[in-house]
Amino acid sequence: MNAQAPQTRTRSRAGGRSARRSLRSARDFTMLPGLTNVLPRCEVMDGAQVERIDAASMDILENVGVVFRDPIALEDWRRAGAKIDGETVYLDRGLVRELIKTIPSDFTYHARNPANNLRLGGRNAVFVPMTGAPYLRDLDDVRRNPTLDDLAMFHKLSQMSPALHSTAHHIVEPYDHPISQRHLRITYSSMKHSDKMFMGMTTSPKNAEDVMDMCAILFGAEFMEEHPVTTGNINGNSPLVWDETMLGALRAFCRRNQPVLCSPFVLGGANTPASVPATVAQLNAEALSALAYTQVVRKGAPAIYGHYLSTVSMKSGAPMAGTPEISLMNFMIGQMARYYDVPWRTSNTLGGAKTFDAQAGYESATTLSSVMHAGANYIWHSAGWNEAGMHCSVAKFIVDVEQCAMAYRMAEGPKWGDFDEALKAVPDVGPGGHYLGHPHTQDNFQTAYFMPELFDNNSIEQWMADGSKEITARALEQARALLADYEEPKLDEARNEELLEYIARREREIPAAEALNQDH
Repeated sequence: MNAQAPQTRTRSRAGGRSARRSLRSARDFTMLPGLTNVLPRCEVMDGAQVERIDAASMDILENVGVVFRDPIALEDWRRAGAKIDGETVYLDRGLVRELIKTIPSDFTYHARNPANNLRLGGRNAVFVPMTGAPYLRDLDDVRRNPTLDDLAMFHKLSQMSPALHSTAHHIVEPYDHPISQRHLRITYSSMKHSDKMFMGMTTSPKNAEDVMDMCAILFGAEFMEEHPVTTGNINGNSPLVWDETMLGALRAFCRRNQPVLCSPFVLGGANTPASVPATVAQLNAEALSALAYTQVVRKGAPAIYGHYLSTVSMKSGAPMAGTPEISLMNFMIGQMARYYDVPWRTSNTLGGAKTFDAQAGYESATTLSSVMHAGANYIWHSAGWNEAGMHCSVAKFIVDVEQCAMAYRMAEGPKWGDFDEALKAVPDVGPGGHYLGHPHTQDNFQTAYFMPELFDNNSIEQWMADGSKEITARALEQARALLADYEEPKLDEARNEELLEYIARREREIPAAEALNQDH
């Protein structure tokens, strides 16, 4: 399958030039299968250095400890045999190793459309769009507060983007809906506008329970006992703190056998040491403590080694994206996750620029390249992220998707299926000829080489004749065209009614003014 976004269908030469012109305009929005990344992994540590990070992390867990600000978690750890002093949990390395051994090294996500099921772990990877933006840059490239309709727009674009394997959850914050009730409408939007995998809100333990209830309506409670259908994100408070909100949400997901991302939130140099290896050692200890706790809650529950990485400008204190140290940390964390044989999550195509400019492109490309060579499994924030996550840009979302499709194609490795047939063209053409009119070229011109739709490779004269459009304008035109072609993958009517009834009941029960923390 051609990893182009949107894809073009492969056909024979029959019908000549007009048929090929028609073919180029046809679009196929079928999701690409989960990526099997065959690229050699970039490993910047030797075996002794991996063990050195592991030993340093275990020393932190045993001697510094991790704060679990949650009485239920403290009691769980006490029963598991950990040493407790106040809210600080001291974890013996033997206990940690025994617990994380029961985390599945890979598992399958089940989507509403079974054709969109996905394997995760090992060399299997998925692309997931960004979440959590309090602003968007819209179809007119105007920065403003988002609405529920804007969120639906991004879920529709995710559905129509073959290289995206998920709709995530709150890609943008819907400000036109009460904050205490948003998780219901956000979850429903993912379920309604797409039949791909989605994420579940973890903004409070009760919100997480609501998401689990809605998933049970959509998939069936018994089905969820054996099949992962969504993902929760559990952010740590670095350094070395897990709070009651996140731990309660973790339990809600793990008890229902649904995977969570155990994600320390790294601001390198601010909440970690000003050293790449020492930062990784602290992050590793934080991630291991949460991963181990998932197995205290439910042995064998799927869990994902997570993190969010940024470094901090020592000039302004602002988080930075695309720096060399972030790439190095991705390589190192990939090695540590493989050392423990657990799937791992990273962040992708991150940008700190305020508009979709060259800075945004360079930062995103640097991150994407390192993520692919690090061998990440759950590749989050893969489309739209800019301004350090403060806004989701429609234009950048569209271009990021195409970049993910290009990365997908690269990570598949060389395709050898037509090697012998292609070689037969060499004597046919001979010295000094060209291959443009050869039958093999005519049959394979669409799939042999990736042809980006959003990058302009024409002459400057042709570019000017086409309106001198820069990439932001081209991407916004593409977004409008995609939305015009969107077809909703209809929910089963009975399940849809049950979901709406559940939302209506919970909205009556939840005070509209109730303030809740937000996911990262």
